[in-house]
Amino acid sequence: MNALTNVRARSAQKLNTVVMIPARHASTRFVGKPLAPLRVPGGGHKSLIHLTWEAAMQVRGVDAVHVVTDDTRIADAAAEFGASVLMTSHDCENGTARCAEAVARHGIDADLIVNVQGDAPLTPPWFVEDLIAAMRDDAAAQVATPVVQCDPLTYGHFMADRQAGRVGGTTAVFDARQHALYFSKEVLPYIDPKKTFVRDVPVYHHVGVYAYRPSALAAYTRWPTGRLERLEGLEQLRFLENGHAVRCVIVDAKGRVFWEVNNPEDVARVEQVLQELACPVG
Repeated sequence: MNALTNVRARSAQKLNTVVMIPARHASTRFVGKPLAPLRVPGGGHKSLIHLTWEAAMQVRGVDAVHVVTDDTRIADAAAEFGASVLMTSHDCENGTARCAEAVARHGIDADLIVNVQGDAPLTPPWFVEDLIAAMRDDAAAQVATPVVQCDPLTYGHFMADRQAGRVGGTTAVFDARQHALYFSKEVLPYIDPKKTFVRDVPVYHHVGVYAYRPSALAAYTRWPTGRLERLEGLEQLRFLENGHAVRCVIVDAKGRVFWEVNNPEDVARVEQVLQELACPVG
């Protein structure tokens, strides 16, 4: 079999992939966040978890999509709009742990588990599709997550949040192999505040999606919470603190604005983008 045939064979392989949307009611910064109503184009409202589930359902090539929660209010709402729901205990400390428990408790048999955080309805389907493709093509990768280069508007959101004393999105820095060096709720790398950008902002926004091999997900639950993980409040740092590589997959926003609902102030931002997507200019 020649090299070209090998590449084609690898590309043709399909990973049995399950998407999980972990959701909890007791969010530290925004209690009840998954059920928060957002205005949608055409009138009316949908909950944040409903919009995120709709975004996840647009991803091609996955075998199942589940809302994963310990809260009956979220479970009931999800079932009402047609989602498959997997219940977990109240003991899960974060979304990764919740996905791991759901896999074990419900006997999920998959090659790849994708965690789409429940506060990101603006996640384009190709972000997740590119992540899955990267894991398919790199058998050595055990954990991967998308990153998108900031445009000036998104960078402005980051800086506005920090100046207002709010913790907003997360940034990622990575090496030449695209292995993560660090994730932070600070804006990294540091840039002189007097500098402005027309384009090519040298900051990468971490997209709250993770792809795990089952063995990496199981290992995560065996490790204690790390010091950096605790300080930053970022679950993915546990992998780095235990010497486990996290591959950063650079994805193309294709002109779309990406932002999560981290704080109540973000609701208006996301509503505006939803309206713009429904009524494009030009």
